[in-house]
Amino acid sequence: MSPYFTDLAQQYIDGEWRPGTGSWDIIDFNPYDGEKLASITIAAVDEIDQAYRAAARAQKQWAATNPYARRAVFEKALRLVEERAGEITEAIIAELGGTHLKAGFELHLAKEFLRESVHLALRPEGKILPSPVDGKENRLYREPVGVVGVISPFNFPFLLALKSVAPALALGNGVVLKPHQNTPIVGGTLVAKIFEDAGLPGGLLNVVVTDIAEIGDAFIEHPIPKVISFTGSDKVGRHVATVCAALFKRSVLELGGNSAIVVLDDADVDYAVDAAVFSRYVHQGQVCMAANRVLVDRSIADAFTEKFVAKVKSLRSGDPRDPGTVIGPVINSRQAEAISATVEQAIAEGATALVHGATTDNLVEPSVLTDVPADSALLRQEVFGPVAFLIPFDGEEEAVRLVNDTPYGLSGAVHTGDVERGVAFARKIDTGMFHVNDGTVHDEPLVPFGGEKNSGIGRLNGETTLEAFTTLKWISVQHGRSGFPF
Repeated sequence: MSPYFTDLAQQYIDGEWRPGTGSWDIIDFNPYDGEKLASITIAAVDEIDQAYRAAARAQKQWAATNPYARRAVFEKALRLVEERAGEITEAIIAELGGTHLKAGFELHLAKEFLRESVHLALRPEGKILPSPVDGKENRLYREPVGVVGVISPFNFPFLLALKSVAPALALGNGVVLKPHQNTPIVGGTLVAKIFEDAGLPGGLLNVVVTDIAEIGDAFIEHPIPKVISFTGSDKVGRHVATVCAALFKRSVLELGGNSAIVVLDDADVDYAVDAAVFSRYVHQGQVCMAANRVLVDRSIADAFTEKFVAKVKSLRSGDPRDPGTVIGPVINSRQAEAISATVEQAIAEGATALVHGATTDNLVEPSVLTDVPADSALLRQEVFGPVAFLIPFDGEEEAVRLVNDTPYGLSGAVHTGDVERGVAFARKIDTGMFHVNDGTVHDEPLVPFGGEKNSGIGRLNGETTLEAFTTLKWISVQHGRSGFPF
């Protein structure tokens, strides 16, 4: 077992590793074989307060630190992730049930976002704006917001924690991170350990492993954090947004999706099959951008379906420690039961199972369903597991209507032999991101990432990260003398 599960099974508050004082322990299990990885006594409300106050104390000096000096911490953190890639991979496989392929994918993106954070420390720029008042100079400063609360999910916990934590710190903020209960190490204390070893001053980054049953809304209601960055379900995201709005806090919400991959009549069928299978089944379908729905023009539906089904049947399910495994376990039994129930509900409604994967404990094998009734609620909700809905359509107009017929709008893709036809199609879709002749699962450090409708509020990456974790301050200087009416 990775030493992370013994060494990092604690709270990290004000630069110290210590147990929580909550009323019970979170037990961290391997979702594949049920092995107990760690036991962590949860943080209580008092420790949430201590963490935020530590971040606020440390932030003032950090914000005043030369950004070139701040940059050195992120350069060191990147080197540490590179040096510890093997250990981090083992932890991802053990705690998430991620395959070697998935761990490599997550680590690659994590390193890309850390590289961007190295440069982000130097990105804030001020402005001098003209004034209609003689002798007045208008200075615009871009300042850190102060302290950011980050709530990370269980599916890509290392990447999605770093994606908010690293830029928030690089821009001069303090951070308190609350990881998901199923991934407290990879999504929480491992991130703290890397930054501690990289030389980040104590108190700036704090990690609290806890549960809302213990702390309620204390993490988001606390008066210190000015921004809450949340990645997770739209149900919880709606609550986070409501609480933040009532307290005049900014929220950045990266929520669920119900993405579609669309195969037009002039697409390269073999290539579209490869893109669709990856887009649906990467990390067991536990990806917010995953292609729940596969829409295929009826003129090529038979050829596509035959090849799609054959490829899905070839995916190996089993132990994620085996490098040949493509489909590992889902995160917990509740998710496994929900996915199985979705398949059975679809069949009960009249769907045909072209592939009907078995469920054994948390291992859910892939399923492919067609003939799902057009009015089924299943076509409009997120299915966080290895289940694909194949849907034929007649012409682009119907395809656009079907893709948009969902309360979500995160990602999507279209395949066509004409790139500009694909771009024109993409512009008709109500979504934050859409890809032409590619898969639906993408994230890049410089490109705004986020969704429309129930898929979230705000964007991260590149310039939008500056907007998320900084604020603008106007300072005017009157070089002459103002005239006053009395």
